[in-house]
Amino acid sequence: MMRTSRGDFTLCKRLTGLALLCVLPSWARAAELQVPASVEAGQAFSIPLEGSGQATFYLLGPDHVVKRSVSLGSELPIQSGDVRTAGRYQVIVCGSSCTSAGFEVKAAQPAHLSFFLHPSRVPVSTPGSIDATAFVFDRYFNLVLTPAAVDFQITPASGAGFSRQVSTRHGAAWMRMDSTPHEGRVQVTAVLGNVEEARVIQQVAAEACALRMKAVTSGDMVTLETEPVRDCSGNALPDGTVVSFTKIDKAGKSTVDTPIKKGIARVQFSVRGPAQISVACGVVLGNEVALGGKL
Repeated sequence: MMRTSRGDFTLCKRLTGLALLCVLPSWARAAELQVPASVEAGQAFSIPLEGSGQATFYLLGPDHVVKRSVSLGSELPIQSGDVRTAGRYQVIVCGSSCTSAGFEVKAAQPAHLSFFLHPSRVPVSTPGSIDATAFVFDRYFNLVLTPAAVDFQITPASGAGFSRQVSTRHGAAWMRMDSTPHEGRVQVTAVLGNVEEARVIQQVAAEACALRMKAVTSGDMVTLETEPVRDCSGNALPDGTVVSFTKIDKAGKSTVDTPIKKGIARVQFSVRGPAQISVACGVVLGNEVALGGKL
C-alpha cells in the first residue's frame, strides 16, 4: 500500500513480474498526467507536471520499478533505459495528492533473428521434411509483434538456389519445404533487412532403388555382389548401410546382413544343390537368383 498526504491508502496489486496495478482514490485523479498512448522501446520522452513544489515519481514496468523526487511545474524526463522492455507501464506522481496514467511500450525495429532449422539430417526428395522457423527481436530482445517479411534463402550443395518470403505472425515466420533431390550440405539463411542467420542441414540418400545383384559360383560356394547401391535420384547410399542376402536350399533358410563398402555389398554362401537367393536393403527388395535349377 501507498499512503497519501490525506492519510488514505492507494491500493496496489502485484501483477506479472514487478508490475503493479494501483487503484487511486477518486479525489486523487483530478490532475491528469499527459502521457503518450504508446512509445517505442528505448525511446526517451518527457511528461509535463502541473503544480508547484516537490513530489515523488514512480514508474512501474514489467521488469523494474523506478522511484525518484521531481519538481512540479516542470518536465518529467523518462529516460530511454527505463523503457527498454516491452509491455504495460504505469506512472504515478504523488505530491499533495496522487495521480497516475498508463502507457504501452512496444518493441523497436527488428535487430535480431533467432532461427531454428529441423531436422539436422534428412533423406533427399522427402516431401515436407524440413521446418524453418525464425523469431524476430528488437535490439533489446523484445519480440517484434508488428508483421515483418522474412526471406528464407535455400542454397543446396548442387543445383540452383531459391528463396521464399514469409510474413511474421505474432513475431514468428515459419516455413516447411521438401528436401532437394541431391545429397549433401544444404544451407538455409533467414534474412530480414540487414539481419541474417544461417543454418545447415545434411541431406542423405533415400531408400535404395532398383537394387540388383549378381552371383558367381565356384564349387559349392557362391559369391554374391550388388551393383552400386543408389536411391531413385542416383545418390549413392552411404557405406555402412546394411544389405541382407537370403538363401533357401536343401539345408533350409539362412540370412546374412552385410554393410555396403565402397558403394557395393558382397557376401559368400555355401550351397547344397539347387538354391534360391534374394537381396534386400531396408524395405526395398532386389532381384532373385536361382542356382542349380528348381528346389
